[in-house]
Amino acid sequence: MHRGSWRYQRRERNEAALRARLRELAAERPRFGYRRLYIFLRREKTEDGTLRWRVNHKRVYRLYREEGLAMQRRRRKRFRAEVRVPLALPTRANEVWTMDYTHDELAGGRKFRTLNLMDGYTREALRIEPDTSLPGLRVVRVLEGLRERRGTPAAIQVDNGTEFTSRVVDQWAYQNQVALHFIERGKPTQNAFIESFNGKFRDECLNQNWFVDLRHAREVIEAWRVDYNTVRPHSSLRYRTPEEFAASVAARPASPPTPVVSIAPTWKGPDVQEPRSANL
Repeated sequence: MHRGSWRYQRRERNEAALRARLRELAAERPRFGYRRLYIFLRREKTEDGTLRWRVNHKRVYRLYREEGLAMQRRRRKRFRAEVRVPLALPTRANEVWTMDYTHDELAGGRKFRTLNLMDGYTREALRIEPDTSLPGLRVVRVLEGLRERRGTPAAIQVDNGTEFTSRVVDQWAYQNQVALHFIERGKPTQNAFIESFNGKFRDECLNQNWFVDLRHAREVIEAWRVDYNTVRPHSSLRYRTPEEFAASVAARPASPPTPVVSIAPTWKGPDVQEPRSANL
């Protein structure tokens, strides 16, 4: 055994303040695990700019378990095993938007829907539109508002709902040169970005709030959307917020175009064939 290990004496730590702060964060965000709570602790700083909590993720996990804050995992449905097709990933902002609906009800039992739109690359929640009726004309109105503020995407990934297959949505897409990509029926995993967002939206917003009326629902949902874009760390973005990731991508210099290399041989011989056209 090493001499230092033999002489080591454990120092007692006063973790009361850290435990109290961890309980406060877990109460504010009950559906967050220890990893995201650790990110929130690391963000907090003192007046002179130093870290308020000098902790690592292992210590946070230990306190998280000791305080009984571990959230219960919900069992997922078992699906029939099929051959998985890799999802084509966007490579820039405004390349692919995804769009879908979610359903919920008010305190009085009246049902309403939300139209959810997000950018498939930056993971920004572009718009969440709640209402009791959201036909194709309303979808066009939402898209037109985003076009004036952000521009248009190259494509929008949607399912085969009647609102998305309506004539008004198809006409808007044609006029703005936006391709509508429809997934196969019964395969929501082909629109995985918005399905993942819908799960977080339901778990952290719809299931955690009791909406008195439609106006109250709009206020709470919009506040959650802003928090999702500006505060909530996203695991697929290396625990950055979608707004931080979008800002870093916008500040990144554009890469030079890849030079085209000719595959034609520099010499000709009896064993060398002329390159054929790809159109043959």
